[in-house]
Amino acid sequence: MVKNTATSVVTIERYIIEQERLYPEATGELSGILYDLALASKMIANKVRLAGLADILGAQGTDNVQGEAQQKLDVISNDIIKKAVDHGGRLCAMASEEEDDMILIPDHFKRGKYCLLFDPLDGSSNIDVNVPVGTIFSVLKKTSPGVEAQLSDLLQPGYKQVAAGYVIYGSSTMLVYTTGQGVHGFTLDPSIGEFLLSHPDMRIPASGRYLSVNEAYEQHWTEPVRALIRRYRGMDGKRAAMNGRYIGSLVADFHRNLLGGGLFAYPANTKSPKGKLRLLYECNPLAFICEQAGGAAIDGTQRILDIQPTELHQRSPYFIGSKNDVDIAVEMLRAP
Repeated sequence: MVKNTATSVVTIERYIIEQERLYPEATGELSGILYDLALASKMIANKVRLAGLADILGAQGTDNVQGEAQQKLDVISNDIIKKAVDHGGRLCAMASEEEDDMILIPDHFKRGKYCLLFDPLDGSSNIDVNVPVGTIFSVLKKTSPGVEAQLSDLLQPGYKQVAAGYVIYGSSTMLVYTTGQGVHGFTLDPSIGEFLLSHPDMRIPASGRYLSVNEAYEQHWTEPVRALIRRYRGMDGKRAAMNGRYIGSLVADFHRNLLGGGLFAYPANTKSPKGKLRLLYECNPLAFICEQAGGAAIDGTQRILDIQPTELHQRSPYFIGSKNDVDIAVEMLRAP
């Protein structure tokens, strides 16, 4: 008798529904947000694939709130996400790395109890050279009374996130997310237009092989940071040297380290004393994912998810990855 070794095909919709059934009190609103984001990511993936064929490469000619030149695909991706989620009656507000202020749900749409924060196209300056880019998102539950959203609803510490995820647009398109019950990855099958479960219960190795840091800034680091990077490179003889792997696209660097183990670092420096990465749109969601996968994330002195945000576009130093490697950073960067 021939044994049937075929595995069941699990779409992201089926998986979300099955997870929702585990919680009888669930209303389906969070599931709906995840569906909408999966749809938006398919649309963005299509735009990214066409980047070399359509007139969407290069700069838009405007700057975002950080004073950085917006790329055309930044603006397109930002609009795609907003239009995919604003009408479902599940959100009360949004915030995007590409927009100055919080984004309210239009008056003619019902408002819900969740807030969405997102970086529509992280690493978009790399598109022109065909380097993987990504989308990052974070979902928070509204805490203020009344129907109208308040800024305080968005300025919550990362440990209060109810969901977070990212999409990487590379040789394949992959969506990775958590709702606090582990981390799961889905790969887009373009032939059927569906995200299929490919990486259930993702776990980051306790110690990693890869070190992702832009060493061009070494002259601007503090001496404790220099000593830390020397430790990772095996120069003080206290650990085996890590392999340097730095793409310069946060989602791509983090994704590789999540799968293979490693650490991504963007320390504060004399040019960016408060760090460069955005706490709400980049640091918090990836930290939530990393911790759920068994890793850790700090700003150099404290856990990222414990930081109380004070502004929408707040920046932070960042050390994220394998738990043992982050523990080394905690030890070496701790104030004497």
